Formats: sequence, C-alpha cells, structure tokens
Amino acid sequence: MGLDDKISNAAEEKTGKLKESVGKATDDEEMEAEGKGDQLKGNLKQAGEKVKDAFK
Repeated sequence: MGLDDKISNAAEEKTGKLKESVGKATDDEEMEAEGKGDQLKGNLKQAGEKVKDAFK
C-alpha cells in the first residue's frame, strides 16, 4: 500500500466522520448518510490495498 493511498483513504474516512457529525448536529439525514458512506468507502479501499499488499 503506497503512502499516498494510505493518506487518501484516511482523509476520506475523516471527511466522512466530519460530514456525519455535521449531519447529526443539523438534523441533515442526507449529509449524515453521505458521511457514513464516505467512511465505508475509505475502509473498503484500505482493505483492498491490504489484500494487494499481501499478494506482493
């Protein structure tokens, strides 16, 4: 897993957490769901990179 990928995936997770928090605070269910989705995408990307690293 490249350092750039790790940073990008972590940033996507952090952005998702922020969106989720803002969505909860403002009762914006759409933003909250989008934040959860961003977190999930970041986690899945990291898992995929770890699988690729295991086969190197």
